[in-house]
Amino acid sequence: MYVGLSSVVFTTGKGTTVGVLKAAFLLFRELVVPKSHLALENLALRQQVAVFKQSVKRPKLRPWDRVFWTWLMRLWPEWRCALVIVKPETVIGWHRQGFRLYWRWKSRGGKPGRPLIAAEVVALIRRMCRENPTWGAPRIQSELKLMGHDVVESTAAKYMVRDPKPPSQTWRTFLENHVPDLVGIDFFTMPTVTFRVLYCFIVLRHDRRQIVHFNVTMHPTAQWTAQQIVEAFPFDEVPRYLIRDRDGTYGHQFREKVKGLGIDEVVIAPRSPWQNPYCERVIGSIRRDCLRHVIVLNEVHFKRILSSYLDYYHHVRTHLSLERNSPIPRNVELPFEGDVIAIPMVGAFLSVGQLGDAKSQSSSADPTVPSRLVNNYGIAAHCGRIYSLTQESNR
Repeated sequence: MYVGLSSVVFTTGKGTTVGVLKAAFLLFRELVVPKSHLALENLALRQQVAVFKQSVKRPKLRPWDRVFWTWLMRLWPEWRCALVIVKPETVIGWHRQGFRLYWRWKSRGGKPGRPLIAAEVVALIRRMCRENPTWGAPRIQSELKLMGHDVVESTAAKYMVRDPKPPSQTWRTFLENHVPDLVGIDFFTMPTVTFRVLYCFIVLRHDRRQIVHFNVTMHPTAQWTAQQIVEAFPFDEVPRYLIRDRDGTYGHQFREKVKGLGIDEVVIAPRSPWQNPYCERVIGSIRRDCLRHVIVLNEVHFKRILSSYLDYYHHVRTHLSLERNSPIPRNVELPFEGDVIAIPMVGAFLSVGQLGDAKSQSSSADPTVPSRLVNNYGIAAHCGRIYSLTQESNR
């Protein structure tokens, strides 16, 4: 019974088909030849197989050999007894591989899986997921449906951006959410022509860098400073937080007044002006753009200079953090709307849309220096020029 089964092991190379036929012939012969002859032949073949196994560590088997052993494994329960050159687990692996190949061939029809969706829809899902980290698949699917993209919830979940950490807003987003409720206050000094020291108090909103209130005095007190806060904020415009330093001027009366308005004070660390950066920066801008070019005569003169400068600061001066625009946004004027003219001012660049009144008031004075600027700035009007557009070329 083992003769035909063992002889097929030696079929390699081009004789694969011949070996299968030979195995079938030997299987037929064992039904006719006496059992003693078959036992001797089987012993001789096993001795040859043992010699072959010693000389060749791993014989090469062809696909038909694997098919034969896989077929025999299903028909003959004692096939393991005749297996010599390979392990039984190898034959079982061949059978499993054939099972996979069979079902792959049987399922070779159309493209499997879900239908493909457009690349722009995938990009839109990922964009919405990145920009809204707290959104889930149902919310994204609803937004896509409102935009005309009919996708199921599982498809939206498949293409969502996975973040191993829980969703959290960035520090920039956190600060932008709170910046409308923040104001900063600070003092700065200015010497007069008679060497007296004037104190200027400013109140700055952080969202658009607007100085909502200022005042000048020679003797700042807690009561005077508290009154400035009351004048700066009507009851419907009171901020949530107020940032200040540890100056002794902010005494008990000031703190009680601020608390009565419903404002929470945020006191910076000692000797740490960088913790109130917006106020420090705007004070630096006032000094560089204006105060370094003038000599202050008295308190009234100082207020007049600051009023004119703040008009320039709010309507003219650009800020990088405000998308390169002024605190009160200016309109963009195109080159074909007119010629460029220069108006003396405190070192700025302005278009005709914001200085139309100033130019109209300058008709009775020097055409190069508007009368409004001369009255407000005095000698400071020669510190710089504004470049504006005139519509004379279009007339």
